[in-house]
Amino acid sequence: MEKKSFTFDEIKLKLVDYCVYQDRCHAEVEQKMKEFLLIEEAKEEIMLYLLKENYLNEERFTRSYIRGKFYIKHWGRNKIRLNLKQKQISEKLINSCFDEIDETDYEATLRKIYEDYYSKQKGLKEFQKKAKTIKYVLSRGFEYDEILHFIDT
Repeated sequence: MEKKSFTFDEIKLKLVDYCVYQDRCHAEVEQKMKEFLLIEEAKEEIMLYLLKENYLNEERFTRSYIRGKFYIKHWGRNKIRLNLKQKQISEKLINSCFDEIDETDYEATLRKIYEDYYSKQKGLKEFQKKAKTIKYVLSRGFEYDEILHFIDT
């Protein structure tokens, strides 16, 4: 299959559209650039343009990613942090953006996930239901200390 070739300006516009469609991180844009066989100087020029024109903003991306994964997918902080690290977002930026999650919402989501899963466990002893539910909630990215604090209250 033959690849279609594009001019520099066409590639730049395609990457602008890519960033406008939804917030992107640097790693995603660099990955997208690999589809176009660009020389290093062209990649740098496009990245600088995207940053200068605010199409590419790492903090904005991190904040919207955290909001989306928590409020829509109901992921805990650990799972969100791990996925952001895979996208090469710095630990410092991740920590500064976690204020996007309201603490009462976090506790309410944890409580709902725990209670929903716990109520679905049938034919098990009490400690088995509890252990299985804790394991499930941990897999959703919630912190062990938070889970124990919730169980104890």
